Parts: sequence; structure tokens; C-alpha cells
Amino acid sequence: MKPVLGIETSCDETAAALLDGDGTILAEAVLTQRAEHQPYGGVVPEIAARAHLHYLPGLIDEVLAKAGAGFADVGAVAATCGPGLIGGLIVGAQLAKGIALARGLPFIAVNHLEAHALTARLPGLVDGGAPFPYLLFLLSGGHSQCIAVTGVGRHRRLGGTIDDAAGEAFDKVAKQLGLGWPGGPALEKLAAEGNPAAFPFPRPMLRRAGCDLSFSGLKTAVMQSLARLPGGLPTRQQAADVAASFQQAVVDVLADRAAHAMAIMREEWPQARLLVVAGGVAANTQIRHGLTTAAQAHGFTMIAPPMRLCSDNAVMVAWAGIERLRLGLVDAMATDARPRWPLEALAEEQHATANGI
Repeated sequence: MKPVLGIETSCDETAAALLDGDGTILAEAVLTQRAEHQPYGGVVPEIAARAHLHYLPGLIDEVLAKAGAGFADVGAVAATCGPGLIGGLIVGAQLAKGIALARGLPFIAVNHLEAHALTARLPGLVDGGAPFPYLLFLLSGGHSQCIAVTGVGRHRRLGGTIDDAAGEAFDKVAKQLGLGWPGGPALEKLAAEGNPAAFPFPRPMLRRAGCDLSFSGLKTAVMQSLARLPGGLPTRQQAADVAASFQQAVVDVLADRAAHAMAIMREEWPQARLLVVAGGVAANTQIRHGLTTAAQAHGFTMIAPPMRLCSDNAVMVAWAGIERLRLGLVDAMATDARPRWPLEALAEEQHATANGI
């Protein structure tokens, strides 16, 4: 199989990557839009779309140059087509289709969530590979879900957040502490200076049946604690204690929810032994440690992509394209980008395609 070009534009990272047919990364590049969005304290969809439009063509040229390749060496083009911000998705999908049409190449519409889900199967990440089925804990600014991954395009949602996603809660608490945006990395750094037992924040959903999550009440408890501090703004040590206590509460909740999800996996898929943690929040070292401990207690092995592949990137998109291409799953040029695209819909769509529906 010739190399596959991957394109990612679902939110505020503009990314491209070229992977050989066996999954070897030939070249990759990610351009963050942090400077564009920071004045607004979050991602502005219109600004994100315009930035993708401006940067993506040059980024693709850069990746091909790094790999010592040209468009004639590309065997297929894969692009994130959802879920995400529709303006950015349209930019990436349309450019990918244009390249595919011009070169007569297959086009693969990649589900962003499945790209995260399949990252664990990149060659070299797990000794002997990551066999299906496995449990995915997807943790990011927009998603917090427990998913049984039973094959390419075959996923079952076991539980998820009923309000804020984990990354969203990190960003909102960081904003309350005056840490700016994006807040996750800054909060983790500040938490290293604090006492995780200083504030008895709640652990929402702890020990409840199933593996749904909730972070809205925890976020509110942090805001109320900050409002009660004498003198208004917290001191550096108080802020560090709040950050550490909040982070520990999140770790405890995630470990508990993962334990419930692993129990479900073992009951329905007794051969499952892997807990895969992906998404931007998976870069948090305390969360990795907590989930590693939880996995070991339940006979699972926790794995997570390298830090650079936790956040949005095009390596995972190209790899998902390779996985789908190997199964003959190629998409029509009329395939639309879509802001919502549940993982469970993939199996139905693949069945319809296979049967010419």
C-alpha cells in the first residue's frame, strides 16, 4: 500500500501527516491556533475555519517535503469529516477531496472519535499490537466517553458525561484561577505545588452503577470555594491547593468510572485486557497514573499514545484511513462533513455501503 495523507481540522489544530502503508510515520506537522483564540478565552469557530484555510495547503506541502515525497507518491487521502466545528471540517474535507480528485485517489472520511480509538493500534505502541476488543476511555475538551472498541467501525458506547467533558472542566476551573486558556496544562503545573487534600471537593457519580460521568457539580463546588476565600483573589498557595484538590477529585472519579467500565468489558468480552486512554486530557500525568493503577487492579493494562498524539493530530487520521482502506472502506466524494457523528453510526453506515443501500 502506498502512503496515506491524513488531514485534521476538526477544532483549533491544523494538522497533516503522511504514513506508509504499514503505519510508519514518514512526516507529521501540527500548527496550533492558540495565539488566534487566546484573546477570546476559547475557540472561535469562524476564526478557526479561516486559519485552517490559510495554513493547511502550506502545511501539507511541508509534510510532503519532510517525507521527501510528492502527490504522485500518495496512495490515498484521509480527512476528519466529523464530529467537530463544521467550518473547519469543511475546509479539511474539501481540500482532501480536491487532492483525491486531481490525482484519482481514494478518499476516506474519518470519524474523529474513531481516529482517537484506533491510535492504540499504531505499530510499536503495544507489544504485539492492540487486538480487538479493548476499552477506550476518550477524554478531551469536548468528549468524555467509555467505549467498547470491537473492530474498525464497530463501537459501543458504555457511558459518558452527562454535562461537562473532563477537559472542559479543567479549562473552566483554570479560568477561575486566572490561568488563561487553554487551562489544562497550566492547571496541572500549578497543582504540583498544592495539597490535593486541602479542599474536600465532591466526587460526582462515585460508586454509582454504570460508567457515566459528571463534572458540572465539581466545577461549581470549586467556584463556590473560591468565592468563600477571604480577601477575594486566592494567594498562590491557595490557588495551588484548589488546583491540586480539583485535579485529585477528577482522578478519583475517572478511576472509579474506568473500574465500572472494565467490569462491563470483562462480563461481555472476557478476552478484553486493554484500557486505552486517548484525547487531550490523557496527557495529564496524574490522570495517567490513576488510570494505570485502576487498570492493574482489574487485570487490565493501561496504554496511552505518546503525549504529542493525545491531542488532535493527523497521524491518527492517516492511521484510521489505513485501517479502513485495508477493509475496502472508501468514501464517495459526496460524503458530507458533519458536526455530529456518533461512533455507533459507523457500523450502520458500513453495513449500508456493503449492501449498496
